[in-house]
Amino acid sequence: MSDALIVLIPSPLLGPFSWSLVGAKIRARGWRTIIPAGLRDPAPREPAWHQTTAGVLASLSEVPSDRSIVLIGHSNAGPLLPVIGRSVRQPIAAYLFVDARLPHGGKSRLEALDGGDPAVAAERRVALETGRPYPTWTDEDLADVIPDPERRRMLLAELHPRGPEYWTERLPQVPGWPNAPCAYLLLSSAYRSEAEDALRAGWPTRELRAGHFHQLVDPPAVADAVLGLLAECGIR
Repeated sequence: MSDALIVLIPSPLLGPFSWSLVGAKIRARGWRTIIPAGLRDPAPREPAWHQTTAGVLASLSEVPSDRSIVLIGHSNAGPLLPVIGRSVRQPIAAYLFVDARLPHGGKSRLEALDGGDPAVAAERRVALETGRPYPTWTDEDLADVIPDPERRRMLLAELHPRGPEYWTERLPQVPGWPNAPCAYLLLSSAYRSEAEDALRAGWPTRELRAGHFHQLVDPPAVADAVLGLLAECGIR
């Protein structure tokens, strides 16, 4: 069994089910994994990024401080990896971004989206200004990207739409990051610019031509890609 503990962090918009099938495949190959449940406060009294970080810290409370960990973030969890890495007691072995936004400390999520996809950012602003949180996906919306109806149902049961305070809060800047190897796994075309940035930074990068929730469509393939990227980072 590898000494490194893999921490599979869901997007703050989702729940642990989004990583559960891949986590099971990785554990079957001799690794230990944790999937933080996160903190679900419908009227948060603290920033959402702090809630996500606190959820990860809680999941690691019984993990020895000398046990190295790998932080893996999907989607909106990506920008939070630096502040999570700064906050944990355990040493970081690597960071892995899976179809995720890259860190943009000092900017809000909307500001970062402006830089990557202004059209989507504009649509998001219109929705938020009319009082609609995001996302409000339906079963029909996800039928093409998650063909299995039970897996769609379970993902949607954990969906956590967020209002303006989530999209406009500024994320912390973390000086000295990255403090460990980084890698990127691209699943969908929506995140291609992030994967290209990762390549330019010299990070190990792989692509599965699939969809944003491919970890619920083909868990073995995603597990293979994750472990392959970790091997490229020197973690076996």
